[in-house]
Amino acid sequence: MPELLTKPRPENAANEFNELSALLGRLGLLWADEATAELAMAPGATFGLRTAGAVHLAAAVGAGTDRYLTNNRSELLKSITEIDVTDPDELAEPATFV
Repeated sequence: MPELLTKPRPENAANEFNELSALLGRLGLLWADEATAELAMAPGATFGLRTAGAVHLAAAVGAGTDRYLTNNRSELLKSITEIDVTDPDELAEPATFV
């Protein structure tokens, strides 16, 4: 998402920019340590994920999160039981931030 904030904003997109900024402010960063790297090997090999996707998934599982959002629409990812893998299109419409 940060790459979206570095591109020129379309006209009349102030509300979307503010909502995205508010969302980014709620996110936390996790270190990709040796345990995360080891955890990333299995889903990377099993589901054919690229390195970044496998590390993101492993970090989420390792941190004990409830849900992993991804645009990867592979049906194989739906078989993961350690975390709820969700396509952003499956989420309810977002509430407007005030």
